[in-house]
Amino acid sequence: MQGRWSIQDNHIALTVGNEMLHPSADELYAVLGKTEESFIDGIECEVIEDAFPSIRFSKIGSDIRCRLSNSGSDIKVELYCERKGKEVHVDVIQGLIVDQCITETEWFYVTGSTEEMEKLFLTAGIEECGKITISQYIEIIRNAGALLSGTLLNTVETSLLDKPIDCSLNVPKGINATLYKYQKTGYLWMKYMLNENGGCILGDEMGLGKTLQVITLMQEYKNQNDIPMLVVAPVSLLHNWKNECAKFAPGLKVLIHHGAKRTGRYKELELYDVVVISYNTVVGDTALLSMIPWKLVVLDEAQNIKNPDSERTRYVKKIPRNKCIAVSGTPFENHVMDIWSLVDFIMPGLLGTQREYSEYISDDLYGADKIEHILSPMMIRRMVLDVASDLPEKVVIPQPIEMSDEESCRYEEYRKEASGQSETLGLGALQKLRMFCTHPQLCDEELISDPYVCSIKYQRMCEILGEIIERNEKVILFTSYQKMFDILERDIPMRFDIPVMKINGNTPVEDRQDIVDHFNHYYGCMLLVLNPRAAGTGLNITAANHVIHYNLEWNPALEDQASARAYRRGQEKTVFVYRLFYKDTVEQIVNERIDRKREMAKAAIVGTDGKNENREDIISALNISPIK
Repeated sequence: MQGRWSIQDNHIALTVGNEMLHPSADELYAVLGKTEESFIDGIECEVIEDAFPSIRFSKIGSDIRCRLSNSGSDIKVELYCERKGKEVHVDVIQGLIVDQCITETEWFYVTGSTEEMEKLFLTAGIEECGKITISQYIEIIRNAGALLSGTLLNTVETSLLDKPIDCSLNVPKGINATLYKYQKTGYLWMKYMLNENGGCILGDEMGLGKTLQVITLMQEYKNQNDIPMLVVAPVSLLHNWKNECAKFAPGLKVLIHHGAKRTGRYKELELYDVVVISYNTVVGDTALLSMIPWKLVVLDEAQNIKNPDSERTRYVKKIPRNKCIAVSGTPFENHVMDIWSLVDFIMPGLLGTQREYSEYISDDLYGADKIEHILSPMMIRRMVLDVASDLPEKVVIPQPIEMSDEESCRYEEYRKEASGQSETLGLGALQKLRMFCTHPQLCDEELISDPYVCSIKYQRMCEILGEIIERNEKVILFTSYQKMFDILERDIPMRFDIPVMKINGNTPVEDRQDIVDHFNHYYGCMLLVLNPRAAGTGLNITAANHVIHYNLEWNPALEDQASARAYRRGQEKTVFVYRLFYKDTVEQIVNERIDRKREMAKAAIVGTDGKNENREDIISALNISPIK
């Protein structure tokens, strides 16, 4: 039987009876130019040029490319070539790529990594172009990521994907709360993603109720008897998790596994629906935890494992788990590299090795934008301003302050001293400068005892505080120095006749919520002084509508998290955020760095952390001077 040539979609095929063959470009080249009938796979066929007299057969090929895109809630994959400024679709039939195409009047062959593309499709279980599942999408990205240094991943173009969520579904039985629409969406999205892939990132901004969304999902798993579940959190948040579970899902049986008297028997842990444990305890109890097949593992403040080489990261990743969630208000911190470890926890191998990732993704705005496209399908991230339209306004008030002549001269002395240490270019060289900017008494306790007299910044803080007191409103003030705590605790009650409370690293974890409750329920003006590292997460302090950042941190994520203690669900007043810093000092460099990192965050997954000061910033901090 003679085969007949035909055009299928945009490639040449050979029809024999009811069967259709798709010859390769090499097979077609073998019969081109023959003036008599020839054979392909033993099948006699007519002269190909006679069948297509209007088509020109080119000897120049075009590289194959792969594109992943979305249409509504559908994810689609397609292969194509670029030809004379136009895109030409490349067919995939039963997982095999047809390596030849036809434009309007031209036939050409497909070049490039067709074999790698076929392997990619085979691994993902894709036999033809078109609609694919989230799981198939992840598999494409995962396996392309194994070739980060090659050309294959460069051909993958992604766009942000809409989450296929049916919000008409009800929350699980046992939840004692009414979820906002975005919270319900978050819960349903996590449920969907865990069923699809086993891992995801909940990256909502601080104050949007990430804990409630996770608890709702845990109640769903409890109802399905998918227990036990494990929550790993900072020590300061252990009791918060238990309290929130008791409040929103009282049917969940929760154990805090922490302290010297914790059990060493895994059978006792299995008696509970949810076990809450600190990151440090994971390190010590890794053998115990490994005895339990955890149905769900949740990492709260998951940026704690951003360093892939740290001991806590290595041990956390050893926890056996069926499904897992990384929860973080700042999933993408100071460096683009920071997100690699989080993703490696939820989907090991997705982004390749640490080295491959660092070579492919640059640590700049371009790299941040590039990694967002890869991560977007496996992370949900909502901002307060986008979803909490009922929240009042937040007004950020920068307070750049000029030093007095006396302060400037003393600062210059410390700066010159620090510059002599510049060969190390470490934090030690800048620490004294930052302490002096916070308050001169932190560097010299023999200074005049009245803190108001020797610090222009302190004077400005007192002016702001006085205005707040006149309005009979509450204020929280953040500072990272213990000596500053002592100054405020001693001076403010005498100067303004208002009570001062504090939470810092010395405050027992179990006492912190009681302090916040007392502050929230106190009638009248009160100052609550907080260390951003000790009290920057997990606390709801909506009784205060004034936030003072007395000394700026290299880590803007700390500042954002700290401000979110007041600006969150439940806040009914306009929140005023005051940021105090001295001009022409190390504090100005810190402020500029914060601004720069936030600009970077806008191009990416959002969330910044300036913890790791770079060489340029340190040099700038050592060189800038208030002396004109």
